[in-house]
Amino acid sequence: MITLTRIDNSRVTVNADEIELVEAQHDCIVTLRSGKRLIVRESPAEITELVVEYRRKCFIERYSSTS
Repeated sequence: MITLTRIDNSRVTVNADEIELVEAQHDCIVTLRSGKRLIVRESPAEITELVVEYRRKCFIERYSSTS
């Protein structure tokens, strides 16, 4: 899960695996698999980094517990 900031400064937590598309127009638009669209303050690069960090954390937790 990653937390993003909506355009009105409210926070929303999104399942990173449900993100289908991130578009940078005047604002950054995140489209989820369901078709729901979120307008957020983070840039596409920031969202990408958040997703990478989330997946890295999941990977580390999964494989460090099996050792």
